[in-house]
Amino acid sequence: MKAFVFPGQGAQFVGMGKDLYENNPKAKELFEKANEILGYRITDIMFNGTDEELKQTKVTQPAVFLHSVIKAICLGDEFNPSMTAGHSLGEFSALVAAGAISFEDGLKLVYARAMAMQKACEAAPSTMAAIIALPDETIETICAEVSKPGNVVVPANYNCPGQLVISGNIEAINEACEKLKAAGAKRALPLKVGGAFHSPLMEPARVELQAAIEATEIKAPKFPVYQNVDAKPHTDPAEIKANLVAQLTASVRWTQTVQNMVADGADDFTECGPGKALQGMIAKIDRNVTVNGVA
Repeated sequence: MKAFVFPGQGAQFVGMGKDLYENNPKAKELFEKANEILGYRITDIMFNGTDEELKQTKVTQPAVFLHSVIKAICLGDEFNPSMTAGHSLGEFSALVAAGAISFEDGLKLVYARAMAMQKACEAAPSTMAAIIALPDETIETICAEVSKPGNVVVPANYNCPGQLVISGNIEAINEACEKLKAAGAKRALPLKVGGAFHSPLMEPARVELQAAIEATEIKAPKFPVYQNVDAKPHTDPAEIKANLVAQLTASVRWTQTVQNMVADGADDFTECGPGKALQGMIAKIDRNVTVNGVA
Protein backbone atom coordinates (compact mmCIF):
# COMPACT_ATOMS: atom_id res chain seq x y z
CA MET A 1 0.00 0.00 0.00
CA LYS A 2 1.18 3.49 -0.84
CA ALA A 3 1.54 6.31 1.68
CA PHE A 4 2.38 9.95 1.03
CA VAL A 5 4.01 12.02 3.77
CA PHE A 6 4.62 15.77 4.04
CA PRO A 7 7.60 17.57 5.64
CA GLY A 8 7.54 20.29 8.29
CA GLN A 9 9.48 23.43 9.12
CA GLY A 10 13.21 23.17 8.39
CA ALA A 11 12.79 21.62 4.94
CA GLN A 12 12.82 25.01 3.18
CA PHE A 13 15.53 26.13 0.74
CA VAL A 14 15.94 29.11 -1.57
CA GLY A 15 14.64 28.22 -5.02
CA MET A 16 11.97 25.86 -3.70
CA GLY A 17 8.98 25.56 -6.02
CA LYS A 18 10.53 27.65 -8.80
CA ASP A 19 10.53 24.82 -11.38
CA LEU A 20 6.90 24.07 -10.56
CA TYR A 21 5.93 27.72 -11.03
CA GLU A 22 7.77 28.08 -14.33
CA ASN A 23 6.75 24.77 -15.91
CA ASN A 24 3.22 24.07 -14.70
CA PRO A 25 0.35 26.53 -15.38
CA LYS A 26 -1.76 25.07 -12.54
CA ALA A 27 1.11 25.52 -10.10
CA LYS A 28 1.64 29.11 -11.24
CA GLU A 29 -2.06 29.83 -10.72
CA LEU A 30 -1.98 28.42 -7.17
CA PHE A 31 1.23 30.25 -6.24
CA GLU A 32 -0.27 33.54 -7.45
CA LYS A 33 -3.43 32.84 -5.48
CA ALA A 34 -1.22 32.33 -2.41
CA ASN A 35 0.49 35.69 -2.98
CA GLU A 36 -2.95 37.30 -3.06
CA ILE A 37 -4.17 35.54 0.11
CA LEU A 38 -1.02 36.36 2.11
CA GLY A 39 -0.83 39.96 0.96
CA TYR A 40 2.82 39.76 -0.07
CA ARG A 41 4.72 37.92 -2.79
CA ILE A 42 5.97 34.87 -0.94
CA THR A 43 7.09 33.48 -4.30
CA ASP A 44 9.75 36.20 -4.60
CA ILE A 45 11.29 35.05 -1.31
CA MET A 46 10.90 31.32 -2.06
CA PHE A 47 12.46 31.55 -5.52
CA ASN A 48 15.04 34.34 -5.20
CA GLY A 49 15.27 35.46 -1.55
CA THR A 50 17.98 34.89 1.03
CA ASP A 51 18.20 32.14 3.62
CA GLU A 52 17.52 34.71 6.32
CA GLU A 53 14.37 35.98 4.60
CA LEU A 54 13.13 32.43 4.14
CA LYS A 55 13.72 31.65 7.84
CA GLN A 56 11.16 34.24 8.93
CA THR A 57 8.31 32.35 10.59
CA LYS A 58 5.67 34.13 8.53
CA VAL A 59 7.48 32.90 5.41
CA THR A 60 8.86 29.47 6.36
CA GLN A 61 5.67 27.68 7.29
CA PRO A 62 3.51 28.85 4.36
CA ALA A 63 6.45 28.28 1.97
CA VAL A 64 6.88 24.63 2.95
CA PHE A 65 3.10 24.14 2.91
CA LEU A 66 2.76 25.67 -0.56
CA HIS A 67 5.60 23.68 -2.09
CA SER A 68 4.21 20.41 -0.66
CA VAL A 69 0.54 20.92 -1.47
CA ILE A 70 1.00 22.39 -4.94
CA LYS A 71 3.30 19.49 -5.84
CA ALA A 72 0.66 17.01 -4.67
CA ILE A 73 -2.04 18.76 -6.71
CA CYS A 74 0.16 18.82 -9.80
CA LEU A 75 0.83 15.08 -9.52
CA GLY A 76 -2.82 14.53 -10.48
CA ASP A 77 -3.61 10.83 -10.75
CA GLU A 78 -0.11 9.97 -9.54
CA PHE A 79 -1.15 11.20 -6.12
CA ASN A 80 -3.03 8.07 -5.11
CA PRO A 81 -2.17 7.06 -1.55
CA SER A 82 -4.11 4.72 0.70
CA MET A 83 -3.10 6.85 3.68
CA THR A 84 -1.17 10.02 4.47
CA ALA A 85 0.55 11.92 7.29
CA GLY A 86 2.62 15.04 7.85
CA HIS A 87 5.34 16.00 10.33
CA SER A 88 4.13 18.93 12.48
CA LEU A 89 3.35 21.68 9.93
CA GLY A 90 3.18 18.91 7.31
CA GLU A 91 -0.05 17.64 8.88
CA PHE A 92 -1.83 20.67 7.38
CA SER A 93 -0.36 19.81 3.96
CA ALA A 94 -1.58 16.22 4.35
CA LEU A 95 -5.10 17.32 5.22
CA VAL A 96 -5.33 19.66 2.23
CA ALA A 97 -3.91 16.99 -0.11
CA ALA A 98 -6.47 14.54 1.28
CA GLY A 99 -9.34 16.93 0.53
CA ALA A 100 -10.23 17.61 4.18
CA ILE A 101 -9.37 21.33 4.00
CA SER A 102 -9.47 23.63 0.98
CA PHE A 103 -6.23 25.06 -0.40
CA GLU A 104 -7.27 28.59 0.60
CA ASP A 105 -8.34 27.65 4.13
CA GLY A 106 -5.23 25.52 4.63
CA LEU A 107 -2.95 28.42 3.72
CA LYS A 108 -4.84 30.81 6.00
CA LEU A 109 -4.58 28.35 8.91
CA VAL A 110 -0.86 27.78 8.33
CA TYR A 111 -0.21 31.52 8.26
CA ALA A 112 -2.28 32.03 11.44
CA ARG A 113 -0.35 29.17 13.06
CA ALA A 114 3.00 30.68 12.09
CA MET A 115 2.13 34.09 13.50
CA ALA A 116 0.66 32.67 16.72
CA MET A 117 3.77 30.53 17.27
CA GLN A 118 6.03 33.52 16.66
CA LYS A 119 4.20 35.52 19.34
CA ALA A 120 4.46 32.63 21.79
CA CYS A 121 8.20 32.34 21.08
CA GLU A 122 8.72 36.01 21.85
CA ALA A 123 6.85 35.71 25.16
CA ALA A 124 9.37 33.34 26.79
CA PRO A 125 13.06 32.61 26.08
CA SER A 126 12.92 29.03 24.87
CA THR A 127 14.49 26.59 22.45
CA MET A 128 14.79 22.96 21.33
CA ALA A 129 17.60 20.40 21.24
CA ALA A 130 18.20 17.20 19.31
CA ILE A 131 19.22 14.19 21.39
CA ILE A 132 21.08 11.50 19.44
CA ALA A 133 21.59 7.82 20.30
CA LEU A 134 19.75 7.53 23.60
CA PRO A 135 16.60 5.45 24.32
CA ASP A 136 13.35 7.43 24.34
CA GLU A 137 12.58 6.20 27.84
CA THR A 138 15.83 7.63 29.23
CA ILE A 139 15.10 11.01 27.65
CA GLU A 140 11.55 11.00 29.00
CA THR A 141 12.79 10.21 32.52
CA ILE A 142 15.45 12.94 32.55
CA CYS A 143 13.03 15.53 31.13
CA ALA A 144 10.57 14.68 33.90
CA GLU A 145 13.33 15.04 36.53
CA VAL A 146 14.51 18.43 35.25
CA SER A 147 11.16 19.99 34.40
CA LYS A 148 9.36 22.11 36.97
CA PRO A 149 6.74 24.92 36.88
CA GLY A 150 8.18 27.94 35.09
CA ASN A 151 11.15 26.00 33.75
CA VAL A 152 9.89 23.13 31.60
CA VAL A 153 11.49 20.66 29.22
CA VAL A 154 9.55 17.93 27.41
CA PRO A 155 10.04 15.40 24.59
CA ALA A 156 8.77 17.21 21.47
CA ASN A 157 9.56 15.25 18.29
CA TYR A 158 9.90 11.46 18.28
CA ASN A 159 11.60 11.52 14.85
CA CYS A 160 13.04 8.02 14.61
CA PRO A 161 14.84 5.51 16.85
CA GLY A 162 17.91 7.26 18.25
CA GLN A 163 16.69 10.77 17.41
CA LEU A 164 14.37 12.67 19.74
CA VAL A 165 14.02 16.46 19.98
CA ILE A 166 13.31 18.06 23.35
CA SER A 167 11.68 21.46 23.84
CA GLY A 168 11.34 24.00 26.65
CA ASN A 169 12.81 26.95 28.53
CA ILE A 170 16.48 27.62 27.75
CA GLU A 171 17.68 26.95 31.30
CA ALA A 172 15.83 23.63 31.48
CA ILE A 173 17.07 22.60 28.01
CA ASN A 174 20.68 23.30 29.01
CA GLU A 175 20.34 21.32 32.25
CA ALA A 176 18.65 18.42 30.46
CA CYS A 177 21.35 18.35 27.76
CA GLU A 178 24.09 18.02 30.36
CA LYS A 179 22.27 15.18 32.12
CA LEU A 180 21.49 13.45 28.82
CA LYS A 181 25.14 13.60 27.74
CA ALA A 182 26.14 12.15 31.11
CA ALA A 183 23.58 9.38 30.54
CA GLY A 184 25.29 8.44 27.28
CA ALA A 185 23.76 10.56 24.53
CA LYS A 186 26.07 10.71 21.51
CA ARG A 187 25.01 14.34 20.98
CA ALA A 188 22.74 16.80 22.74
CA LEU A 189 22.63 19.64 20.26
CA PRO A 190 20.65 22.88 20.82
CA LEU A 191 18.81 23.82 17.63
CA LYS A 192 18.66 27.22 15.97
CA VAL A 193 14.94 27.71 16.37
CA GLY A 194 12.87 30.62 17.62
CA GLY A 195 11.22 28.84 20.52
CA ALA A 196 9.89 25.74 22.21
CA PHE A 197 7.58 24.18 19.62
CA HIS A 198 5.37 21.27 20.73
CA SER A 199 5.70 22.13 24.41
CA PRO A 200 3.47 23.76 27.08
CA LEU A 201 5.12 27.09 26.16
CA MET A 202 3.02 27.07 22.98
CA GLU A 203 -0.19 27.33 25.00
CA PRO A 204 -0.88 30.97 23.98
CA ALA A 205 -0.54 29.93 20.34
CA ARG A 206 -2.82 26.94 20.88
CA VAL A 207 -5.56 29.17 22.29
CA GLU A 208 -5.18 31.63 19.41
CA LEU A 209 -5.17 28.94 16.72
CA GLN A 210 -8.10 27.06 18.23
CA ALA A 211 -10.52 29.82 17.23
CA ALA A 212 -9.24 29.78 13.64
CA ILE A 213 -9.43 25.98 13.38
CA GLU A 214 -12.94 25.82 14.83
CA ALA A 215 -14.11 28.43 12.32
CA THR A 216 -12.68 26.44 9.37
CA GLU A 217 -14.72 23.88 7.44
CA ILE A 218 -13.07 20.48 7.66
CA LYS A 219 -14.51 17.57 5.69
CA ALA A 220 -13.87 13.86 5.93
CA PRO A 221 -10.61 13.20 4.01
CA LYS A 222 -10.55 10.90 0.98
CA PHE A 223 -8.21 8.56 2.86
CA PRO A 224 -7.10 8.29 6.50
CA VAL A 225 -4.75 10.96 7.83
CA TYR A 226 -2.47 9.77 10.64
CA GLN A 227 -2.17 12.66 13.08
CA ASN A 228 0.83 13.66 15.20
CA VAL A 229 -0.76 13.71 18.65
CA ASP A 230 -1.76 10.04 18.80
CA ALA A 231 -0.14 8.54 15.67
CA LYS A 232 -3.51 7.07 14.67
CA PRO A 233 -5.57 7.32 11.46
CA HIS A 234 -8.44 9.82 11.46
CA THR A 235 -11.32 10.56 9.10
CA ASP A 236 -13.80 12.25 11.47
CA PRO A 237 -13.73 16.06 11.04
CA ALA A 238 -14.38 16.75 14.75
CA GLU A 239 -11.47 14.50 15.79
CA ILE A 240 -9.22 16.07 13.15
CA LYS A 241 -9.97 19.57 14.48
CA ALA A 242 -9.32 18.58 18.09
CA ASN A 243 -6.02 16.95 17.16
CA LEU A 244 -4.87 19.98 15.14
CA VAL A 245 -5.49 22.20 18.15
CA ALA A 246 -3.72 19.81 20.54
CA GLN A 247 -0.75 19.45 18.19
CA LEU A 248 0.83 22.78 19.13
CA THR A 249 1.53 21.78 22.73
CA ALA A 250 1.79 17.99 22.23
CA SER A 251 4.64 15.79 21.04
CA VAL A 252 5.01 14.87 17.36
CA ARG A 253 4.87 11.06 17.47
CA TRP A 254 6.47 10.47 14.09
CA THR A 255 8.16 7.17 14.90
CA GLN A 256 4.88 5.74 16.16
CA THR A 257 2.99 7.19 13.18
CA VAL A 258 5.19 5.44 10.63
CA GLN A 259 5.09 2.21 12.64
CA ASN A 260 1.28 2.32 12.70
CA MET A 261 1.08 3.06 8.97
CA VAL A 262 3.33 0.06 8.27
CA ALA A 263 1.23 -2.12 10.59
CA ASP A 264 -1.85 -1.02 8.61
CA GLY A 265 -0.28 -2.10 5.32
CA ALA A 266 1.92 0.77 4.08
CA ASP A 267 5.06 -0.53 2.37
CA ASP A 268 5.78 2.32 -0.08
CA PHE A 269 6.35 5.84 1.31
CA THR A 270 6.69 8.99 -0.83
CA GLU A 271 7.78 12.29 0.70
CA CYS A 272 6.00 15.12 -1.11
CA GLY A 273 7.65 18.52 -0.70
CA PRO A 274 11.06 20.09 -0.12
CA GLY A 275 13.98 18.18 1.34
CA LYS A 276 14.55 14.54 2.23
CA ALA A 277 14.33 14.62 6.03
CA LEU A 278 11.33 12.32 6.31
CA GLN A 279 12.84 9.81 3.89
CA GLY A 280 15.83 9.48 6.20
CA MET A 281 13.65 9.10 9.28
CA ILE A 282 11.38 6.48 7.70
CA ALA A 283 14.36 4.43 6.52
CA LYS A 284 15.58 4.29 10.13
CA ILE A 285 12.13 3.43 11.50
CA ASP A 286 11.58 0.49 9.14
CA ARG A 287 14.25 -0.80 6.75
CA ASN A 288 11.80 -3.07 4.93
CA VAL A 289 9.71 -0.33 3.29
CA THR A 290 10.36 1.50 0.02
CA VAL A 291 11.09 5.21 0.47
CA ASN A 292 11.31 7.92 -2.19
CA GLY A 293 10.44 11.57 -2.74
CA VAL A 294 8.92 14.03 -5.16
CA ALA A 295 9.85 17.71 -5.04
